[in-house]
Amino acid sequence: MNNPILFTHKDLIEKSKLGDRKMQYKLYSLYVDAMFNVSIRIVKVKEDAEDIIQDSFTDVFKHLETFKYQSTFGSWLKRIVVNKSINYLKVKRISLVDIDTQDYWISEPEEAEEKQLDVGKIKAAISKLPNGYRTIINLYLIEGYDHNEIGDILEISVSTSKSQYHRAKKKLVELIN
Repeated sequence: MNNPILFTHKDLIEKSKLGDRKMQYKLYSLYVDAMFNVSIRIVKVKEDAEDIIQDSFTDVFKHLETFKYQSTFGSWLKRIVVNKSINYLKVKRISLVDIDTQDYWISEPEEAEEKQLDVGKIKAAISKLPNGYRTIINLYLIEGYDHNEIGDILEISVSTSKSQYHRAKKKLVELIN
C-alpha cells in the first residue's frame, strides 16, 4: 500500500523557495532544535554541532528548490544534518576499524537480568564511548538507520558496521555496569 506523505509545512516551504526570509526563519525555528539534537549526538561538541546546523540550513535554503516532496521536509533535512555531521567527523579523521583487518570472536550473549536503567546513566555511558563507537550507536539505536544505510553514510562495509555496533554495544554495557 502506498502511504501518502503529509506535508504540514508546504506553504512555508514554497514561500521559502521564493526567498521569503520571514518564512525561512519560521521554517528554521520549527526544526533547529531537533536538528541540533541529531548533530550533537553524532559530533558530541556543542560548538561543532551549532556550526554544522548553521551550515546545513544555509545549504538547505540555497538548494531548497531541489526538495521535491518525495519525503517529509524533516526527514530530508535530517539526512542533510546527519551527512554533514558524519563528514565533519571524517574531516577530523575519526576512523572506524575495518572488520577485515581485525581478529575478533563473536559469541552468543549470555542471558542477562533485565534492569531498569535511567536515561541519564545511559547518556553518560554513550558520551564516554570512543567517537567511532558513539557514531555507530547513535546512527543505529537513536537515529534508526540500518546497517546498510550506516555503511553508505560512513563509507564502510555492512559487516564493519555490524561488528562496530556489537563492539560498541558491548563497551556500552561495560560502561553502564
